[in-house]
Amino acid sequence: MTGGLHHVELWVPDLAEAERSWGWLLTELGWTEHQRWPHGVSWRLGATYLVFEDSPDRSGDAHERRRPGLNHLALHAGPPDRVERLAKEAAEHGWRLMFADRHPHAGGPDHYAAYLENEAGYEVELVAS
Repeated sequence: MTGGLHHVELWVPDLAEAERSWGWLLTELGWTEHQRWPHGVSWRLGATYLVFEDSPDRSGDAHERRRPGLNHLALHAGPPDRVERLAKEAAEHGWRLMFADRHPHAGGPDHYAAYLENEAGYEVELVAS
């Protein structure tokens, strides 16, 4: 599909942590492991895949979502009850609920989502259908 998203590659400081948090979440959302090599792993859904790599060329040890670059990924997560289940179970997999005082409408009164941040500082928005 011309113009469609092919893949996103995230460089992470701790591949094991990324697999624990992102691997669990993506699997719950229907993604499957796609590729694996000594410094990385990817998960695929349809024609799109996400890469997590602890590259030997990485120049820093920390991700900061408020700096220029990636702020967050937003993923379709299904109906609101599924968003709630994922948000609740996420803590067991290295995620914490952000904006808890405004959950599930931190994105506005007409937007139902859970905003999660993992131990490495990456944010994901789980958007309800």
